[in-house]
Amino acid sequence: MITSAANQKVKQVILWQTKARERRRDRVFLAEGFKMYEEAPAEWILQVYLSQSAEQKLRSGEAESPLCRKLAESGYEVAADEVFAKMSDTQTPQGILTVLRQPEHTLEEMLEDPAPLLVLLEDLQDPGNLGTILRTGEGAGITGVIINEKAVDIFHPKTIRATMGSIYRVPFVCVEDLPGTMDQLHRRGIRTYAAHLRGEKSYDAFSFRGGTAFLIGNEGNGLTEATAGRAENYLRIPMEGQVESLNAAMAAGILMYEAYRQRRRADERL
Repeated sequence: MITSAANQKVKQVILWQTKARERRRDRVFLAEGFKMYEEAPAEWILQVYLSQSAEQKLRSGEAESPLCRKLAESGYEVAADEVFAKMSDTQTPQGILTVLRQPEHTLEEMLEDPAPLLVLLEDLQDPGNLGTILRTGEGAGITGVIINEKAVDIFHPKTIRATMGSIYRVPFVCVEDLPGTMDQLHRRGIRTYAAHLRGEKSYDAFSFRGGTAFLIGNEGNGLTEATAGRAENYLRIPMEGQVESLNAAMAAGILMYEAYRQRRRADERL
């Protein structure tokens, strides 16, 4: 039982929660909640912490449940509730916190698909938007997400929560040179589409059945000129009223699901 917030393990968890630099140095990230623990690949799990009250509740339940069996395999440490609250990033902790190793994906892995569906994110700053894009992307069957280095840390606790487990299943890479990466995609025959105010054609006027990459920019400033200028096509999402733009995650979701709709319809015709 960990009973003091001065415990070295507690201090380290708090640093991982609050400092991206610490997470990068140790190549770890944190996931809170039982769903996130249960879905986590066993080989990624490094440490597990339970609150005292959560452990007591588990002990009073079914000992042979899948959750209890997984906990027996991964092992765990118990922290007093007030200590666990300090380790948690949420106001109402669920009582379990998992430390996991950061996965390593590659662009080549994403491009193994003959017609990849990618989302490129430039300077995205809201962790909730990033997590929602991963979660929506999994539902739409995307091949992967490419993020530039100036964007919010994909392992930010709020991003991890927003993915609802998709962080385990959607490949992603962080790149220094997004325009240069776009050139790589073009050489592989992947067409790039920028959601841009200068777009004249509606998003549903294009075919996304071949290799496709959607570009989504910063929430306030959109795409930089350097990146937008590399895009092969500009598209727009029609809007009524006085709305000038959509939330980044919403815009990405509309585009990803249009591609999914087109590809599913094409498959149904086969």
